[in-house]
Amino acid sequence: MTTVSSAPQHTQVHDGQARTRDGIGIAYGLTDAGAGAPRIALVHSLAMERGFWRPVAERLAGAASVLTFDCRGHGASGKPDGPYTVELFADDLADLLDHVGWGSAAIAGASMGGCVSLAFAARYPQRTAGLGLIDTTACYDAMPAWMDRANKAKQGGLASLVGFQITRWFGDAFRAEHEDVVQESVDVFLRNDVAAYAETCRMLGACDLRAALPSIKTPTTVIVGEEDYATPVKTARELHDGVAGSTLTVLKGGRHLTPIEQPEPIAAELLRIAREGRAA
Repeated sequence: MTTVSSAPQHTQVHDGQARTRDGIGIAYGLTDAGAGAPRIALVHSLAMERGFWRPVAERLAGAASVLTFDCRGHGASGKPDGPYTVELFADDLADLLDHVGWGSAAIAGASMGGCVSLAFAARYPQRTAGLGLIDTTACYDAMPAWMDRANKAKQGGLASLVGFQITRWFGDAFRAEHEDVVQESVDVFLRNDVAAYAETCRMLGACDLRAALPSIKTPTTVIVGEEDYATPVKTARELHDGVAGSTLTVLKGGRHLTPIEQPEPIAAELLRIAREGRAA
C-alpha cells in the first residue's frame, strides 16, 4: 500500500510498489512538487538502491517532482532469475512511469543507471524529456572484468569486494571526512543478493549502446568525476561527442559516485535539462 506524508516546500512523498509487465515488484519513492513542476526520474548505480539519490533529491525538493526506485534485482524490488538486460531495466522504468501517471520525464542515471537511462532514451524517445548521464558509458567493453567480478562475489561473497569498491566510489578526502556516508554505502552494497548482483554484472558486461547515441535528441547533460577510474573523463567525452548538443561537466576531485560526493552541481544540471525539456 502507498503511504503519503507531508514534506518541505509543500511537496507530497509517496512510497509504494509498482508491478512490471512481467510481474516483478518495483519499490519506489515519489516526491511530488505539483502539476507545474518538471519531472525527474533517477536510476541508481550497481548494487545501490533508491536512497543513493537522497542528497540530490533533497536539493531538488520543491523545484521538481522526483521519482527514485530500486532497480530489478536491487533493494526492496523483486530479484528474479536472469538474464538481465539494460533494455529490460528500461522497460521496468516505463512501467513505473505508467504506474505513477507520468507520460514523460527527464531521465538520469549514475554508472549502471546511466546505461539504463540511455537505453530508456533510445527505446522511449517520446517519454524522455531530458537525459542525464553521470559517471557512465555507452559500452564498458570489458566482459571478462565483469565476469571476474561476478565470480568473485559468488565465490568469496560481496564482502570480498568492499576494499576494491570504496576506493573507486569515493575520493580519498571524501572517505576521510565522511566515514558515515562511506559506511552507509558499504552496508547497502553488502545487503545485495549475490545471484542478482552477478546477473547485473553480466548485464553491464554485455551492454553496448554506442549505436544509439546519434539518435538522442533530448536535452542531455554528461557529468563525470575528475578522478573517476571506472568511467573516466575520456569515456564521458565520448558520450558528449556522441550526443549532439549535449553539455559536459567534469567535477573537480569527484570519483565514481558523484551524486553522493557532489550533489549540488548535479542537482542544478538535472533541473536545467528537466526545465529545458519541459519547455521544448
